[in-house]
Amino acid sequence: MAEAVVELLERAARREAPLEELRALRLAVQAVPPAALRARLSDDHLGALFALLSVNDREQVSACVSILERLLQALDPLYVIQNLREELQKGLLHPDDSVKILTISQVGRIVENSHAVTEVLNSPELLRQIINCIGGEKIAVAKEAIKSLSRIAQTREGLEALFVSSLLSDLKNVMATNDVVRYRVYELIVEISSVSADSLNYCANSGLISELIGELTGDDVLVRATCIEMVTSLARTSHGRQYLAQQGIIDKISNIIVGAESDPFSGFYLPGFIKFFGNLALVDSPQQICERYPVFMEKVFEMAESHDPTMIGVAVDTLGFLGSNVEGKQVLQKTRSRFQNLLKKIGHHAKNAPAELRLRCLDAISSLLYLPPEQQTEDLLRMTESWFTSLSSQPLELFRSISTQPFPDLHCGALQVFTAIANQPWAQKLMLDSPGFVEYIVDRSVEPDKASKDAKYELVKALVNSKTIAEIFGNQYYLRLRAYLREGPYYVKAVSTTAVEGAE
Repeated sequence: MAEAVVELLERAARREAPLEELRALRLAVQAVPPAALRARLSDDHLGALFALLSVNDREQVSACVSILERLLQALDPLYVIQNLREELQKGLLHPDDSVKILTISQVGRIVENSHAVTEVLNSPELLRQIINCIGGEKIAVAKEAIKSLSRIAQTREGLEALFVSSLLSDLKNVMATNDVVRYRVYELIVEISSVSADSLNYCANSGLISELIGELTGDDVLVRATCIEMVTSLARTSHGRQYLAQQGIIDKISNIIVGAESDPFSGFYLPGFIKFFGNLALVDSPQQICERYPVFMEKVFEMAESHDPTMIGVAVDTLGFLGSNVEGKQVLQKTRSRFQNLLKKIGHHAKNAPAELRLRCLDAISSLLYLPPEQQTEDLLRMTESWFTSLSSQPLELFRSISTQPFPDLHCGALQVFTAIANQPWAQKLMLDSPGFVEYIVDRSVEPDKASKDAKYELVKALVNSKTIAEIFGNQYYLRLRAYLREGPYYVKAVSTTAVEGAE
């Protein structure tokens, strides 16, 4: 097979390979191990294939791209940059996007190699062309360029090349292409800044983060909505949060939420701003964030109590985030009756809202009610029980009715709620006292698909692993649950048939 590949490559190098042979070569190179390819490839072969990309024939270009993709993967990145630099530069200017993507992905490979990356950093023209690819019409090309530039910025030398040289002007020039491209550059800057405090300093000193923040706090509501997502990504890192706090950005975002009351267009950006604080509370301290920025909690409750499904969805998600750990649960508990009343609304939405909001409610309820065994103090168990009973007059029946509906997502969502409370003694007593509930748990026939079988199995596992289950459920039910767990999620009981003489 390797000989056949070499013969076809030789014909391609002499420009004697028609399209049919290029198709054959495309299939052949896939079947030859990389080591065998490496041993037989020459610069002439690769140069010829790159030269064949210059024709105005899409099918030939497509075949050559596939072949080069396989051949270049077999080569050492240092060899590629040292011997094919010119071809790579031409590839970045090629009118066909698949050629650009092939070339940029190769540069991505090269910069991951500690020996080869220096060669790229010493090729400013190559880097300039990759930066210009961010402004390409095709998002796939731009994304590949962003990925490669992010990899380049993993080292101090790469950061120096991008932000302390003329390439910074190229970045700023490409930003001027249009709004979409400007946001792509911001995306790159946030990705680089998130790596380390050092990376963030380079990006901050370039002035590009200040531009992003300026747009976030500016008057254009649609721009705000886009920029807050990027700033939220930055806030997921401790050095990013520290920077935003030191620059007063978190206070500014809080003030914009305060001012949203009188802004008729706040619906465009408010969900993103609330998600920002929700993420902040999740990675930081829920109590500190809620105490320092009381407008955040107030706005979440307002949104949850509104009649706008979009706002309700964001508020429910945020409450689920907040209540995913004990500190967040305690923050919510401090609001007393207001949160209890809100739980009733969430229970109502879980039953009656459109499907997407119902799912979000079920996810949030699971998150709010779950308590790890080591955190099950009497107070916290009383709290989760009171939250559960606030959801509906008959909460167990509410979720059981949802779990019997013929919609797999909702079915699994309801099982997830049962799983969240399965290790809490009060919930086990409720399950035991509900007629037919334990039989429903061990009944495999009600699970129509793989996702449902997996969700039911997680519920059984949570029950069996609880320290109180044997005492509360009793030996008979406990053994049935253990048998279910042992048999696995997809067990099917064999049905024996007896042949009867003379039967049809």
